[in-house]
Amino acid sequence: MSYARKPTVIIIGRPNVGKSTLFNRLVGKKLALVDDQPGVTRDRRMGDAELAGMQFTVVDTAGWEDEDKATLPGRMRAQTEVSLEGADAAMFVIDARAGITPLDEEIARWLRTVDVPVVLVANKAEGKTGDAGLLESYALGLGDPAPISAEHGEGIADLFEGLWPHIGHFEQEAERAAELAREAAGDGEGEDEDAPLGPLKLAIVGRPNAGKSTLINRLLGEDRLLTGPEAGITRDSIAVDWEWTDPKDGEVRPIRLIDTAGMRKRAKVTDKLEKLSVADARRAVDFAEVVVLLLDATQGLEHQDLKIASHALEEGRALMIAINKWDIAGQGGTEDASSLFNGIRGALNEGLSQVRGLPLFAVSARTGKGLDDMLRAAFEIRESWSKRVSTAALNRWFDDALEANPPPAPGGRRIKLRYITQAGTRPPRFVIFGTRLDDLPKSYERYLVNSIRAKLGFDAVPVRIVLKSPKNPYNANKGGGGNYSGER
Repeated sequence: MSYARKPTVIIIGRPNVGKSTLFNRLVGKKLALVDDQPGVTRDRRMGDAELAGMQFTVVDTAGWEDEDKATLPGRMRAQTEVSLEGADAAMFVIDARAGITPLDEEIARWLRTVDVPVVLVANKAEGKTGDAGLLESYALGLGDPAPISAEHGEGIADLFEGLWPHIGHFEQEAERAAELAREAAGDGEGEDEDAPLGPLKLAIVGRPNAGKSTLINRLLGEDRLLTGPEAGITRDSIAVDWEWTDPKDGEVRPIRLIDTAGMRKRAKVTDKLEKLSVADARRAVDFAEVVVLLLDATQGLEHQDLKIASHALEEGRALMIAINKWDIAGQGGTEDASSLFNGIRGALNEGLSQVRGLPLFAVSARTGKGLDDMLRAAFEIRESWSKRVSTAALNRWFDDALEANPPPAPGGRRIKLRYITQAGTRPPRFVIFGTRLDDLPKSYERYLVNSIRAKLGFDAVPVRIVLKSPKNPYNANKGGGGNYSGER
């Protein structure tokens, strides 16, 4: 059996030496937040990296600080220490311009005790300003440093030479495994159109301190993400690949869990770093398939929650609502808990009238209550979000919908809706062809969308409808009347 997993390389160093800049350089995109102030990164962030053709998983970590374990910096350091377990190599990054600091020496002493190969990386070594720090780094006892500039992309060849002896054999094994797979496949056949969907991309969003990171840690069964009483601990959107075993049928299902920074009201977000964090969380929503809006049961539903939900729906994501801290809310008795649940349900239906009946769950990140039901429903709603209806079945529904509630005739002139087709999925998108569509009221469009959800099994997922009218046959510049244009 061939062994072809990607090696894992951890980036370690004190705050503000350029770890996240190096991470972004290696993955080829700006995934990690970068700012001049120290301590921006708090959770581990993983990415697929490539260096001169050598592929590996790179992990960005929080800056190493010499603080008490009970403090936030102390908990960040503990996360960094844990990240080294199972790693294939580590890159210890220092600031060549600043020279070696006592904290660098402390980190080096620790790294010399671990059973992981270490590559010393002297960042910010461009020009002559880093020469002194480069020479000082030899005293750390970790071998020759690789002088680089993560910001400008200099020294990549030196970094490759430093890593290759430790992880290069993985690349060779991957090539052998790929060759064996090609031989086993033979001529092969085309891709199966009915192939199952990939890992569920599930983003957890909400206001600060709703318990997003705690919920993900509970699902994973480990303290993978940094948590604590302080609001706004999470800054980067962190993706964690995980396999969930459904206790109902024992099926193992892959999930990519995405933790995001808390989103406060825009007027309250004045700090530059928080603005970057919120923007990163919004991007995470864009790349998710299903979004779980996590509410705090002790605070109920607020206007900001509705704004977050509206953003997810506008981006066409399948949306679910989970009320966290239900173990605390339920202490007032069954009647109080039921009243809270129904109150939130009613407020959601009123505030998000464009998608009524969103899946709503009472959960507890602390005890695990309701989490399996929530995940099971997430897979079901993704199925609806990805569903395609045949044109024949779609037009049978269309004819019934028009017969049950014909379009209006403003000014005594009929609006003709001729036929419908599904243009895409994820989210489901439909195109309706007809005449005088500019006069079709929005209320009738809502009727059609609600009927699609109710009759065709799209439940509470966002549905898009585009209206297309025929071109004017008397307009010589626009061609004949058999073509349709003019989306609405």
